[in-house]
Amino acid sequence: MFFQNYDRLKSALLLVAMLGLVSGLVFFTAGRPDAATLAWRTGVVPVLLALIVEILRSLWRGEVGLDIVAALSMSAALLFGETLAASVVAVMYSSGTFLESFAEGRARREMSALLSRVPRTATRHANGTLEDVELDNIKPGDLLLIHQGAVVPADGDIESEKASLDKSALTGESMPVRLGRGEEAMSGSTNAGEAFDLRVRHRAADSTYAGIVRLVEAAQASKAPMARLADRYSMLFLAVTIALATAASWFTGDPIRAVAVLVVATPCPLILAVPVALAAGLSRAAHFGVLIKGAKPLEALARSSTLVLDKTGTLTDGRPQIVSTEAHNGMSDDEVLYFAAALEQASKHPMAQAIVTAARCKGFMLPAPDHPTERPGEGISGIISGRQVTVGGVAFVNQQVGTTALMNPIMMAGSVVVALAVDNKIAGYITMADALRTGTAELIANLRRLGIGRIVLATGDRRAVAENITKGLGLDAVRSDLTPDQKVLLVLAERKNGPVMMVGDGVNNAPALAAADIGVAMGARGAAASAEAADIVLLVDHLDRLLPGIEIAQRSRRIAMESVVVGIGMSIVGMMAAALGFITPVQGAIIQELIDVTVILNALRVLGIKPRVGQENAA
Repeated sequence: MFFQNYDRLKSALLLVAMLGLVSGLVFFTAGRPDAATLAWRTGVVPVLLALIVEILRSLWRGEVGLDIVAALSMSAALLFGETLAASVVAVMYSSGTFLESFAEGRARREMSALLSRVPRTATRHANGTLEDVELDNIKPGDLLLIHQGAVVPADGDIESEKASLDKSALTGESMPVRLGRGEEAMSGSTNAGEAFDLRVRHRAADSTYAGIVRLVEAAQASKAPMARLADRYSMLFLAVTIALATAASWFTGDPIRAVAVLVVATPCPLILAVPVALAAGLSRAAHFGVLIKGAKPLEALARSSTLVLDKTGTLTDGRPQIVSTEAHNGMSDDEVLYFAAALEQASKHPMAQAIVTAARCKGFMLPAPDHPTERPGEGISGIISGRQVTVGGVAFVNQQVGTTALMNPIMMAGSVVVALAVDNKIAGYITMADALRTGTAELIANLRRLGIGRIVLATGDRRAVAENITKGLGLDAVRSDLTPDQKVLLVLAERKNGPVMMVGDGVNNAPALAAADIGVAMGARGAAASAEAADIVLLVDHLDRLLPGIEIAQRSRRIAMESVVVGIGMSIVGMMAAALGFITPVQGAIIQELIDVTVILNALRVLGIKPRVGQENAA
């Protein structure tokens, strides 16, 4: 409500200033200069009073801003009878602040869209019927019906044969994604196809979308180093302006030249360009699934030159996947997967769930297991379609079938072998591993194109696993067997090579994320420690989302700097011309207005940034 009232005040001040300027021009044209002067003063005074109040508030907070120059220019113009110039400056300043408010409002639109899409209720299956329930009443294991066009309220697994989800609000992907039975659906996605059933994994409050909503507010208000740089140099700019204005008046004996200098010096490029460009950058990054918690992390991201990567959940999916299937005793690979998955339905072990998901993705209709008996951490036995089936570790299956003469499957570093026996005979092996994400090599190459000169892997896994998983990626260093505190030391040591960005997933990476110049967390699952400690959250668990984030940050910073350099450069040229008598106060006010509009429009170019690196194959 405060911000709405504040925007209304800016609109009202702009309207008053415009009315004063226009009515004064009408009176002046009609040959009534006294009435024109009164109209111009009437339009200036409210803007000047509001500006003085804002300056006093800033001084009370211990901040000295560049608004002082604008107040001095209006005051001096009124004092020396340059009421038309004062009126133009009032219109210039009030229109500048109005444009800033408008631009930041537009920049917040895509983040606000995330909040506006939060569903309020969900449709749940209950005893053969459907019921509408509040989101707080959804719990893991519930079966929800997701209607066409509805927003998925909680993370879960697809229970129907297929589903089509629109993730554009979260990831920027323009085309809907088709998912099959057993695949994961992210909360916040929109059902772009027919209604489907969803088995809930997390409470709505702990799901991805809820985490995003909680983090959005932190991303909408922050003061960037560049903005603070403008404040730091405001005193220098103010001193130069006053010195030049005083010198112009002193040496020529003409106070109007001082007024002209002050009018041209009104520093809207510094006041407006930086916050507009960086706020727009936050919004644009959110469109591509990169939630940056404020303008300061945005600029830090643009300057990062060293990247430290965790392995599990970052370079890899963080979940076991089937690498290969090896069939024996007349079984086919599909039959090995079928029998193993059918029995593993009775287990909650992550590898069991991965096998079940793989079978469902292949379209297998899995029968319910009879009399399953599980030995936690070792394996499970039961009856599938009348046949005795055992699934588990090689030693466990050996023990169950009473033989030690089984073939040893080929293992690679970091993999786990699941053995299958059917009717007390070895049927095959399923090799599982936390596999490297698809396209990782291309991702590393694209990161280097964006200026990330040094890339280091930091993992708690064994050396052999780390080297096997990163083979051929061309990383600059691989650090293995690290504890959380050792990861922190690694991040601190890498700072000698430049600003460090750390990407990780999980509680064990939270200290390193906090220690880095810029911490990036994979996904926004509830209030995970990694998401809370990080400066940036990738809204989906895909590392390639980092590419548009980095490019947007770099280009936003570059556009902000362009606006500042060009705007202040033009202002200084104008000040020199005014001091030499080539520009009158009115002309100076008009010139500065053109400069302001130019730098704001240039800053708004950020909203149209289309990342190039890594987007060639994007959906």
